[in-house]
Formats: sequence, C-alpha cells, structure tokens
Amino acid sequence: MDISIHASFLPQTDPEASLAFYRDTLGFEVRKDVGYNGLRWITMGPPDQPGTSIVLYPPAASPGVNDDEKRTIAEMMAKGTYAIMLLATKDLDAAFERIQASGAEIVEEPTDQPYGVRDCAIRDPAGNLLRVQEQR
Repeated sequence: MDISIHASFLPQTDPEASLAFYRDTLGFEVRKDVGYNGLRWITMGPPDQPGTSIVLYPPAASPGVNDDEKRTIAEMMAKGTYAIMLLATKDLDAAFERIQASGAEIVEEPTDQPYGVRDCAIRDPAGNLLRVQEQR
C-alpha cells in the first residue's frame, strides 16, 4: 500500500491575516487560492515539500455543521482548542526568533520537554495552536 499525507485542513477566520502569517512568517508557498460565495480556501505548504499541503479553510463552510456547532467551533478557535498542528525545523531558535518578531502570539518559548523533544508553541491568526519541534 502506498498512502501519503497530501493535505490537511486548518480553519481560518481571516484569509489575509492567515495568508500573511503562513507565507511571510513561516515561509510557506501559496499553491492555490480559491474563492467561492465570498469565502476563501488557501492551499499552502513548505517549498521543499510539494506533496504536502495545508488548506486554510473557512469553518463556516463545513457541510452539515449547524449554527450551534458553528458557534462552538468559533469559541474553541478563539481559545485555541479547536485545531492543532505540529511543525518541525532544524533550527528552532532561528525559527522562534522570526515568529516572535512577526508579532505572533507566543504560548511557550523554546523548551526542552520531559518527553524528549525541544519545541515552542504559538498561535496563528485564527487561534490555532502550532507547536514547532526541533529536528535532531
């Protein structure tokens, strides 16, 4: 069997802010930017990983989600408890410095974790929690 991760979805509430964060702060490239009915889906990823993408999507467009669930999703996103993504870098200190200089919300500075990794935690403009691990 030959299965790989092609794309994962991460909610966004402000496409311009998310685009700027993932492109300008994290260095991802824009692969697609699709608008439909006033909403935007932005597909991005690391330039050296063309087969792996993140789709920044408007959670309000999710089919089958009722208004109460949409409110719950919005509340969870605001708290940073709805979506989490784990990223990796070879130089955590340099990555953290760039992220911090961008004004991104810092949740945890680079730390040697008791479970054997060194990482930091930040939030993207939609409130999604991103952990950035150092590759050793």
